[in-house]
Amino acid sequence: MPASKHSKVHLVGGGIASLAAAAFLVRDAGVPGENVRILEQRPAADGARAPTREGGHVTRYNPMFEDEHCVCLWNLLETIPTPDDPAVSVRQEIRAFNAERPTHARARLVNGDRTIADASELGLDARDRVDLTRLLALPERLIGTRRVDDFFRPHFFTTHFWCMWSTTFAFQAWHSAVELKRHLLAFVQDFDRLHTLSGVRRTRYDPYDSVVRPIQEWLTARGVRTDFGVTVADADFSGPAARRLSRLHLRRDGAEAGTIELGEDDYAFLTLGSASADTAYGDSTTVPELVRGRRDGSWRLWESIAGNAPDFGRPTAFCGNIEETRRESFTLTTTGSLLLDRIQKYTGNVPGEGALMTWKDSRWLLSVAVPPQPHFRDQEEDTYTLWGYALSGGVPGDHVPKTMDACTGAEVLDELLGHLGFDDIADEVRQTTRVTTVQMPYAGAPFQRRAASDRPLVVPDGAVNFAFLGRFVEIPEGAVSTVEYAVRSAMIAVHHHFGVDRGIPPMYHGLSDPEVARSALRTVLA
Repeated sequence: MPASKHSKVHLVGGGIASLAAAAFLVRDAGVPGENVRILEQRPAADGARAPTREGGHVTRYNPMFEDEHCVCLWNLLETIPTPDDPAVSVRQEIRAFNAERPTHARARLVNGDRTIADASELGLDARDRVDLTRLLALPERLIGTRRVDDFFRPHFFTTHFWCMWSTTFAFQAWHSAVELKRHLLAFVQDFDRLHTLSGVRRTRYDPYDSVVRPIQEWLTARGVRTDFGVTVADADFSGPAARRLSRLHLRRDGAEAGTIELGEDDYAFLTLGSASADTAYGDSTTVPELVRGRRDGSWRLWESIAGNAPDFGRPTAFCGNIEETRRESFTLTTTGSLLLDRIQKYTGNVPGEGALMTWKDSRWLLSVAVPPQPHFRDQEEDTYTLWGYALSGGVPGDHVPKTMDACTGAEVLDELLGHLGFDDIADEVRQTTRVTTVQMPYAGAPFQRRAASDRPLVVPDGAVNFAFLGRFVEIPEGAVSTVEYAVRSAMIAVHHHFGVDRGIPPMYHGLSDPEVARSALRTVLA
């Protein structure tokens, strides 16, 4: 029986999954906003970035949106107004901005001698193509828990195709082969534009200002309440096979803070795990801590409830090996446009047009993205930012004899300047640049190898009044790296429990479009 519109709904976690669930509850299910409560352990539901730190802006990661793939996200954003003009939806703003500033990378890959590589030459040989075809054709149950490098010879990992694919999505050779297959199928329409990233859609400002903040404001205006600084430490389940959630245990400032008792008509949607959990920051003179003890409550909550039922998943499959899941990124905040002007001259791309540039021969496998400026709503005049990350930062750099994990922000900047080769302006850039480094122990966790049962369904079979949200639930065929995945989990949960009959937008399947299929096959098999 569908839930009552007068039910109270508790959303655990303040990320995009919970924000989307709150919006769907109000918009699609007709639940009064005052009946929806978000419980967030952090002091703010930032969703996409950390606060500005010591005068420097911070980008934790660089999400990429796409027209074909993001159907649930676009469905949500079509009804969320922009802060600047209530008559314009966030979706309309994104569409207009990308028509005005389309993505077309002219320097997607850079060689070791600093020349720009011809990234349109994918470098796949006949065996690589056979192996790709085999992976795409093999059922997931037969792929099982195997790694990506179980399916390919070493040559595959030297190709431009793998370099671009891995750095676009942050794939590693030890990641799940099932997950690689899902991403290849989800983004097959991008095979012939992988070297330009012209399928990427950008937001006018950073994801917080352009997407998260408008959703928050829309929810607040409708009475949705967010309790910050509250950690849900555990949950009690009752009934046969733990199919009803009866109680949430709260903590605040490290101390017990009571419980929430769920009534007969009440619901709870829990975000499980977090790729941004235990994020730590450094600056130009300090090194960010690599937190190993799972201080963040999101993993501990999943670990606490997983023992209640065999279909609640296995969190250690994702958070149990920090050496494989950690990833470090950095944000530069510069006074004056000297560095960005030189990068524009070097690449031929104005800020925001180039998407991602990777030094394919660098030991760190270093990549940077120069966003449109200003990138933040509160960005100061004559201040500019860019973001970058290392996919292989655990080895000494080419210009700094340290692993990225051991580097201060100033040393990370030195490594970047060494690859750029801008020796004539290097000293001035150092003097006018603030660096914020970001260490994320679980950034790669969604891609970890797992068995079919390691991720729970959004709504476990027979679940009476609860659902699981986020990037660590199982959505068949979904590409877990995307914001779309988290938003779809929210829509599934709300529509299931509240009997919404609007229909969930179907996933885009590029291979079902003959033209896309022909183009992809022509690109990969040529």
